[in-house]
Amino acid sequence: MASQSDLQTTTLGPKGPKVPALGVGTWSWGDSLFWQYGGGYGVDEVRAAFNTSIAAGVNFFDTAEVYGLGESEKLIGQFMKGSASLPIVATKYMPLPWRFSAKAVADALTDSLQRLKLPSVDLYQVHWPFDFFMSQKTLMNALADEVDQGRIKTIGVSNYSAKQMREAHTYLSARGIPLAVNQVQYSLLHRNIETNGVLEAARNLEVTILAYSPLAQGLLTGKYTVGSDLQPTGARRLDPKFSKKGLQKIEPVLAALQSIGEAHDKTTVQVALNWLIGKGNIVPIPGAKNAKQAQQNSGALGWEMTDVEREQLDNVSAPWLK
Repeated sequence: MASQSDLQTTTLGPKGPKVPALGVGTWSWGDSLFWQYGGGYGVDEVRAAFNTSIAAGVNFFDTAEVYGLGESEKLIGQFMKGSASLPIVATKYMPLPWRFSAKAVADALTDSLQRLKLPSVDLYQVHWPFDFFMSQKTLMNALADEVDQGRIKTIGVSNYSAKQMREAHTYLSARGIPLAVNQVQYSLLHRNIETNGVLEAARNLEVTILAYSPLAQGLLTGKYTVGSDLQPTGARRLDPKFSKKGLQKIEPVLAALQSIGEAHDKTTVQVALNWLIGKGNIVPIPGAKNAKQAQQNSGALGWEMTDVEREQLDNVSAPWLK
């Protein structure tokens, strides 16, 4: 297991930017379809989440052009103008069917940089593997061209299989550029990257894993239980994992998180995130819709659970390995 000093910062890939061992996912910033932005929270709340994260040393923000149809990028651009220090920003390109040329990649990047009000982005990721209209070779070379031009500092992918990662890595290596990141779903309730070859390939290729949905869209917060009247908002209402049967299944995981949290004076959220951080070369990027959530997330840093506690979480979450 990584030492405590190693847990606090991670270099993205072999020579990418050094980031905190915890980032902030900003899908909910500006998104009204899935997350009800503009309903129970809005620009003031997410600005407070941004500022609170920065103050806690969590200065790595992950966004995408499709989050709120560009609104998330615009908000981060606004917030950075009023920030004393420039954070590390990652965004993503969606290779949708009508984008079948290298120029489409360049145009999408231009639009993202304009919304972010930045001359270059620290990490640019391919949101989903999609090579029906544009081959991986064309796509990776288009991204490599942007590295050469200085508009992208580091290249990453998202939701790539082990085979797709190796392919992307090969094309980039031919240009002398490393593949830095694969952003995938990873949490105590979604551990299949440990069994489908993605985690092993990432370690072999020196690719950092960015873990999205590290709290399983709120299931690991402890807010949603069989006895609680609290209901998730938006599309999560339709998710069977939030049903009574689904919530009963995760009760042992929540109980383990709670007992470990009590031993360290930490919340279930902080324990769940710390479990990922302790894996080494994993950067969880939980969402934060307000200052309270941002503050709580940051409490995942600066401490370490015991090997026995880690093994307890490994065992109790074993049903989610596949």
